[in-house]
Amino acid sequence: MQQDHFDVVIVGAGIVGLATAWQLRRRHPSLRLAVIEKEMQPASHQSGHNSGVLHSGIYYTPGSLRARLCIDGAREMTSFAQAHGVPIRRCGKLIVAVDAHEFPALAELERRATANGVEGVQEIGPGHMREIEPSVCGMRALHVPGTAAIDFREAAAALARDVEETGVQILTGRRVTAIREGPREVVTGTTGGEVVSQSLIACAGLHSDRVAAMSGHRNQVRILPVRGDYYTLSARAASGVRALVYPVPDPAYPFLGVHFTRTIHDDVHAGPNAVLALAREGYRRRDFSPRDVREMLAFPGFYRMAGANALTGITEGWRDVSRRAFAASLRRYIPDIADEDLSFGPSGVRAQALDIRGRFLDDFDFAGSGRVLHVRNAPSPAATASLAIGTHLVAEAERRFDCMQSR
Repeated sequence: MQQDHFDVVIVGAGIVGLATAWQLRRRHPSLRLAVIEKEMQPASHQSGHNSGVLHSGIYYTPGSLRARLCIDGAREMTSFAQAHGVPIRRCGKLIVAVDAHEFPALAELERRATANGVEGVQEIGPGHMREIEPSVCGMRALHVPGTAAIDFREAAAALARDVEETGVQILTGRRVTAIREGPREVVTGTTGGEVVSQSLIACAGLHSDRVAAMSGHRNQVRILPVRGDYYTLSARAASGVRALVYPVPDPAYPFLGVHFTRTIHDDVHAGPNAVLALAREGYRRRDFSPRDVREMLAFPGFYRMAGANALTGITEGWRDVSRRAFAASLRRYIPDIADEDLSFGPSGVRAQALDIRGRFLDDFDFAGSGRVLHVRNAPSPAATASLAIGTHLVAEAERRFDCMQSR
């Protein structure tokens, strides 16, 4: 059986795994590094199926890892994109309150922006709002000028080229089947043979709980796949959206709500909704994985979450299948949108960690022991924060892994 030997192996060639490899190579140029990826191309899942928004850090609880790493990561990703020819456009966005009952939540976002050090955020009224986005209606808004549009698939491709040029091996088409941690090494079984390393960092995204379980890190958290479907606006409707328009999010949920995004490629997408996917890689409504559904139904936290969020789930599900209902939700912000302005666009599946009590994990979650370190929860803004997450993981690895402490 084929065996490859490395100092550090990273599982997952999404943007977080690639960013971690990139930061490892910068700090430890002599390490033998490899990235294992089950698909034939990097960034095949969450990293290549998102809205393409470089977030500012306004949403996240002050002091949390999400807040700190988002802000640091946005700055680093901007510099990386500019240095590597990845298109990026700082366009700003509006977070719009259409009803007075949203004012307290809008004020809380402004407070978080100040606490997190997000620059330039300003509350504005209808007049100023129409100067920025003439088609948008609302009572108040926050203008967040630092938000940008980017193609994270292109950013991941640039990271992959960079690390391969410095000798990092990206082993594609090799699904991880087992992880055995011994006193001196970690043996990772894959569909292409065993990979032996002194240490391992798992950035497995939609399969992070399964990979963690392979190395004995069983915990009371399960990945719940949440699909988000986007509509693409017609040319007529798209002409009324200059940049990014977001609703005031419901603080009870880890999702930002249906919004408008003018992408770096100049399309305008509306969405996503948030519906339970019946497959972890289920980008279509008809996709179904018996294993994924079986594991979901066997987890006690699923029933507690479903019971507490039944009405929201029904609302999101109806909007997912009804273009008319979806268009109606968009008209709260841009009244001129017609049902026929919407055509089915891209979709993505988010890896949302759920604990046994039925609660969504809100923050990034990293854990490990011995020679293995796991990224157990990396929801949005993980793509924005990826380079900062990489720095954080490298620092953890330097503290934990003896192969790095001597170099």
